[in-house]
Amino acid sequence: MEQQAFVEHSPHQKSSLTTRRIMLDVLIALAPAAVMGCIYFGWQALLVLVLTVLSAVLTEIIWLLIRKQTFKEIFKQFDLTSVVTGLLLGMCFGSQTAWYACILAGAFAVGVAKMLFGGTGRNIVNPALAGRIFAFIAFPTIVAGGWLGANFTESAGEVLTGATPLTDFLTNNGVMNTELWQLFFGYGVPGCIGETCKIALLAGYVYLIVRKVIDWKYPLIYIAATGVTTMIIYQSFEVFLPSILSGGLFLGAIFMATDYVTSPKTLWGNVVYFLVLGIITAVLRFATGIEVVSFCIFLMNLVTPLIDRFIRPKPFGYVRPEKEKTGKGPAKEAGK
Repeated sequence: MEQQAFVEHSPHQKSSLTTRRIMLDVLIALAPAAVMGCIYFGWQALLVLVLTVLSAVLTEIIWLLIRKQTFKEIFKQFDLTSVVTGLLLGMCFGSQTAWYACILAGAFAVGVAKMLFGGTGRNIVNPALAGRIFAFIAFPTIVAGGWLGANFTESAGEVLTGATPLTDFLTNNGVMNTELWQLFFGYGVPGCIGETCKIALLAGYVYLIVRKVIDWKYPLIYIAATGVTTMIIYQSFEVFLPSILSGGLFLGAIFMATDYVTSPKTLWGNVVYFLVLGIITAVLRFATGIEVVSFCIFLMNLVTPLIDRFIRPKPFGYVRPEKEKTGKGPAKEAGK
């Protein structure tokens, strides 16, 4: 009988951990912030989340149907990545974002940033970030409410997206009127749906650590680097907490910058990645006067291949060879 040999790429370690399981953990971790966003911003926030998730999922299904896959095959390989992409994208929007912007952004995130590059694990940038940036460029006046600080209103106790604390911070030389406890709990704080309640985001962060989905160090490096760089820019220790608690830093650091596919593969590569990410976030925030977390992560996604090229892991069992002595000694002179 002819024997067959199977050759596979490394790593060869077998594990019960699957992409679907990891994405399910991410969805559970995102749930507290998504729920709090719907509580604070009402049914309009829920509508935005539903539209972005449905758009992302349907785009993937339609793409696979065009590739002549059956519904049975699609269901079997469905790994929840499009659900995570859609939910993250919706949490990056304000509750007043137009319905068609939500649908087109979800379609772009999955159709262009994910499926066009080959599907799960082959995208070169985070799809949710790509969708957000697409919406920002395509519909600047529609989606700017939750990002740039426009049209803040408060009626009947319902706080809508509008002038964010980060906008106040950046335009008033590091001074804001919002209390730190408000920034932490998100109560009465305008902004994007998923970025306001920091305690909910931290709950998700702890869950991902316990489930060993992310490394606890990397989000902290990003957040700390942003805060310290901001202190250096403003030459004040008092701006540290306002700078890290305002805007979408926590959401980006915990759920977007830690994406397996678009972040470096080595320990020191990740340290460099998240450290540089924090520095450029603080600098570009100061230079532009707007939230730039999504743009900075997108930019560093493109730099990741270079980091992996120059910071490589040592192979298992690798022993550094000793350098040959090239100096001229008596023995070498005698051998001439």
